[in-house]
Amino acid sequence: MTIATTSSRARQSLVQHAPSLALSLAGTAVVLLALGPLGWRAGWWHYRFGLLTLMPWAAYFGVAALVVSAVTISLGRSRVGARGIVVAVGAFAVGALIAYVPWHYNAMRQTVPPVNDITTDSENPPTYAAVMSLRAAEGANPVTYQGPKFADQQKRAYPDIAPMILELPPAAAFARALAAAQQMGWTIVAADQAAGRIEASARSRWYGFTDDIVVRVTGLRPGSRIDVRSSARQGRSDFGVNAARVRAYLSSLREAAGGEG
Repeated sequence: MTIATTSSRARQSLVQHAPSLALSLAGTAVVLLALGPLGWRAGWWHYRFGLLTLMPWAAYFGVAALVVSAVTISLGRSRVGARGIVVAVGAFAVGALIAYVPWHYNAMRQTVPPVNDITTDSENPPTYAAVMSLRAAEGANPVTYQGPKFADQQKRAYPDIAPMILELPPAAAFARALAAAQQMGWTIVAADQAAGRIEASARSRWYGFTDDIVVRVTGLRPGSRIDVRSSARQGRSDFGVNAARVRAYLSSLREAAGGEG
């Protein structure tokens, strides 16, 4: 009888603590996911540790929180109480959100090419000048374009990315290109109208990765041609960020041209 009673009390104790366990697992998942970018920005570790170690472990704890929460909810209000159900539901939501983040990035990685340099002119891409010292200070990726290795993958994945032709003289086209760059919220590093070059940078919100952008304005007869290049300072794959940025910039130019038409 004593053994049976002890066993029953142990089970009851486990049931009562299940919501707290689920919440602890969800909280650990949040901390692990948050530590990745915090540690990288603070210089505690390389960003790969955050992405390849902390993020997966955050997902594992998130899934564990999901499982424990689901079991807790299935026990019902009569066994864990109303507060326990509320805690379990909250832990389930947090666990699901944290587990989703690594899954989302992994799924995205499967749908975009492993490139970090996108340009509208793969044969003669715009070159960087003003941002070179900034990239060197970070030990960034080389700016030498990878040629067919990247160009072929870009054409297959982003066939719509191409130069833009404006029916404007170079000076007016440069002014429009600069205004569009400022509208994008980029940090303008240099704007040289004589050289027809605009250099800028953009920083991601989560890990704080910096990408560099160069816009080249070339005079035609008549009109002007605008080429764009966006490159990641860090990492071998950009998860499609640079292509999305180039598309957004060209779209902004296109809308400006249409609005004046």
